[in-house]
Amino acid sequence: MKFTVQSFFLAFVLLATLAGCNTIAGMGEDIEATGEAVEDAADGDE
Repeated sequence: MKFTVQSFFLAFVLLATLAGCNTIAGMGEDIEATGEAVEDAADGDE
């Protein structure tokens, strides 16, 4: 019984960590795209 609870907890932590990494990576891409749009607008390259 104890092994099952530990396995479930480990799987939950692993999935939560992977989901967090995916979210942070997506946020970084959004920030990068926003920065490029601002740079293009500043250059007049609409």
